[in-house]
Amino acid sequence: MSGLPVVLAVDLGGTAMKGAVVSEDGATMTESTLATPSDGILAALVELLGDLRRTAADDGHDVVGAGVATPGMLDEQRGLVHYASNLGWRDVPLLDILRSELHLPVAVGHDVRAAGLAERSSGAARGFGDFALVPIGTGVAAALVSSGGAVTGATGAAGEFGHIPVIPGGEPCTCGQRGCLEVYMSGAGVARRYHAAGGEAVSTRRIVERLGDDPLADRVWSEALDVLAQGLNILTLLLDPGLIVLGGGVSHAGDALFAPLGERMSAGLAWRERPPVVRSSLGGDAGRAGAALLAFDAART
Repeated sequence: MSGLPVVLAVDLGGTAMKGAVVSEDGATMTESTLATPSDGILAALVELLGDLRRTAADDGHDVVGAGVATPGMLDEQRGLVHYASNLGWRDVPLLDILRSELHLPVAVGHDVRAAGLAERSSGAARGFGDFALVPIGTGVAAALVSSGGAVTGATGAAGEFGHIPVIPGGEPCTCGQRGCLEVYMSGAGVARRYHAAGGEAVSTRRIVERLGDDPLADRVWSEALDVLAQGLNILTLLLDPGLIVLGGGVSHAGDALFAPLGERMSAGLAWRERPPVVRSSLGGDAGRAGAALLAFDAART
């Protein structure tokens, strides 16, 4: 094991920083998860990377690069985070900062697109050149891959799937629009709508557990499925993906999600078949795994 080339990989989120030392075959040698502080996020990130680097060195490994997957609107070529609301960042030159602190080859990538890269490399989308990864958690986003390449958009903001306004004049979203998909189908959205309609203040997981016994849970969940099916059909007609991968906490709903969702999608597509819809095989580790792939790419260039 001595001298094994490894990279430092961090999936930076608004609530947690998930870091690891990863070998080229994808094995996790060491991992560390820390709460994301409300202030001093950059300093905490650099400290986490430094701790991982020292651990790797103590274990006799050769650290060849580092990768960080970050949320927000990101210029991936320049490593510039234009805006990340849950980090409180505007125009943060993350790549330049990390290079100057670490003196290593560094890559910075969008968290959901990095997760999509990992799913394609070793997860549920392996072998697919056209697919979409849609993580459904507190919010909803998408990694879009077409003809083997990630769709990033003119400003780096492609993939804001949760903010497709699917219900004209619908309920207000925190983004300022009305009728956004994630208002109805997200971990936060389902729980909020259930409580607003007179139900208890419980998690979406608990609401799903009540299906079949609680008419309010049935109604709110059915409305969420309708909206998600509509959004995925829009995505299907625009991009023609060979596969749709669902991730995030809501994907753990299992048969309560996938079976009725597939039926609704098929019913909404008159002249073509829907693509297969499957659950992510990497789950919450996908962003970090993608950061590691980006890091090894940086080390090779």
